[in-house]
Amino acid sequence: MHLPTLLFAAVTLAALAARAGAAQLEFGAQGAEGEPYRLQQWLVPSSDPAIAAHAVLFRPSGDGPFPLAVIAHASTQNALRRAQMPQPEYRALAAWLVARGFAVLVPERPGHGATGGKYREDQGGCDEADYAGAGRATADDIAAAIGLLRKQSFIRPGGVVVIGHSAGAWGALALASTKDVAAVIAFAPGRGGHANDLPDAICAPQTLKAAAAEFGKRAKAPVTWLVAANDTYFAPAFSRELADAFRGTGGRVDFHVLAASGREGHWLPETESGVKLAAPELERALKPAHPSQKKR
Repeated sequence: MHLPTLLFAAVTLAALAARAGAAQLEFGAQGAEGEPYRLQQWLVPSSDPAIAAHAVLFRPSGDGPFPLAVIAHASTQNALRRAQMPQPEYRALAAWLVARGFAVLVPERPGHGATGGKYREDQGGCDEADYAGAGRATADDIAAAIGLLRKQSFIRPGGVVVIGHSAGAWGALALASTKDVAAVIAFAPGRGGHANDLPDAICAPQTLKAAAAEFGKRAKAPVTWLVAANDTYFAPAFSRELADAFRGTGGRVDFHVLAASGREGHWLPETESGVKLAAPELERALKPAHPSQKKR
């Protein structure tokens, strides 16, 4: 065989093997519960039928049923950084939600960490940035994970609360059009921040605002939009412009600038101090979605 033929055959066999391996995987719990908060590893569906996504599940004591909250993680266009990403857990945020009676799923999306596979939410370069397509791809992966959890006996029927961070929050805005979503809490949603690794530089900002307006047209769930005062990926002034674009086409937005958090406010939802800063707005956002939930 010629070398190109051999390469094609090898790639084809690898793809078939990946599909066969995925078909043999059983979605659901992948071991016993641990600590804290009944931490348990799961495999959940993704938008790619050949890829089972790794996830972490936290939940309160007891059998439930519990309302479901899903946390959608941040991302990066850098392939090496994505491959090296540890399993996202957002433990402080998950702990806050579990204390209020929620089961909390944190799924990893394809193209990241141990899940691997194709990075479907690639936005492209500045000149041809497809921010709407990237957001919809993220939303598809969040929705696939939600679909499995909603079938579990320990999950209460009803709307899901989707909490997103950065690119995950951008996908959550796209998912706000889904009837199964009761509320969206978006921490600094957007794509293209820190263009060329420079603070306060955004790749194709007008394209990003146009995509936010597109998401707002279809949005059904209310959105609580939160950004730290010292966020250099999507600064408060620009975040307000994005929120206004989303609201201007029909989206319901409650926009808040939170106090500065750490050295870089973009990572606020990943820290215990950041979650404390956000707690009052989180309480307000969750009350209409799940009025029966009480503080513990």
